Order: sequence, then structure tokens, then C-alpha cells
Amino acid sequence: MDFNLSKSLEILQRTPDTLFAILQGISSDWTHNNEGGDTWSVYDIIGHLIHGEKTDWIPRIEIMLSDNKDKTFESFDRFAQFEESKDKTLAALLAEFKSLREKNIKSLQSFHLTKNDFTKKGNHPALGEVTLAQLIATWTVHDLNHLAQISRVMAKQYKTATGPWKEYLTILHE
Repeated sequence: MDFNLSKSLEILQRTPDTLFAILQGISSDWTHNNEGGDTWSVYDIIGHLIHGEKTDWIPRIEIMLSDNKDKTFESFDRFAQFEESKDKTLAALLAEFKSLREKNIKSLQSFHLTKNDFTKKGNHPALGEVTLAQLIATWTVHDLNHLAQISRVMAKQYKTATGPWKEYLTILHE
């Protein structure tokens, strides 16, 4: 499928409610355990999504749409959530994410983007030149990626409990 803003919005607008539906009110055994080692828990992933809402998507779109000659993005701290989420409840993180996403969707819509805008470029510190369409498509897939990651992290909490059926559950082998 080619990039289409309205199709991206279908995902971006639904992510907060999807997370609420899956995570609100469930026990911390599901949300605070990870897959082992340096992997992230569900709690960590929600914190990461929040940090992206604050520092990544809209600020980068604004850079690309600006008249500034320098279109270089700030580096994104993929681990900022470990400090920023400290002492917050999962319910508070979910509410913060929902509020930030709603604000960012309004910002995105307020740009009144045209087909020509989607070809505007910015400079990613590691990837080089990228287009606005690629950035918004990445924002969309980033959501889907972390929704899949949340499902996998949660599923692996029952890896042993599934007994021999784990052989049929591909999510447990990722």
C-alpha cells in the first residue's frame, strides 16, 4: 500500500484506545515483566511512546515544513522513558499518551498537508535525507510495531504455562 495520510490516521487515532482496552486495570504481572535481559516491559513501551509524542513526530514534521535551511532533526533518545516514567502508574502513562496523541493528531491535521508537502525533506541524524511521507508512515508503523511488541511481551509471560502448545504459538518463538 502506498502512503496515504487518512489511512495513517486510521491507525494513529486508534492506538491510544487500543492500548487502554488491552492494558487498563490489568495486573502488573502482565505489564511490568519483560522478555528477559535488557528487553522492555509493557510499562517501558508506553513510556517510550510518550517520549516519541513529546519529542519526535510533530517536532520533526515542523522542521520539514519550516522555511529554515537546516532541516536536521535532533537525535531521539530511545531510552528516555526509563527516567521520565519513574514513579508514574501505568494508568497515568496511558492517560498521558492519549492526551499527547490527541494533541498531536490535532496538530497534524492543522497543517492542512497537501500532496506536495509529503515530498518535503528533513535530515535524520543516522538515516540521512527522509521525506515527510516516510516520517508519517514510520509513525504509523512504529505504533503497529509496539502494539505487536506489547502482545509478544505479554504472551511470553505464559510461555511455560502453555506447556506443549507453545510449539503451535509462533508469538512465543519470536
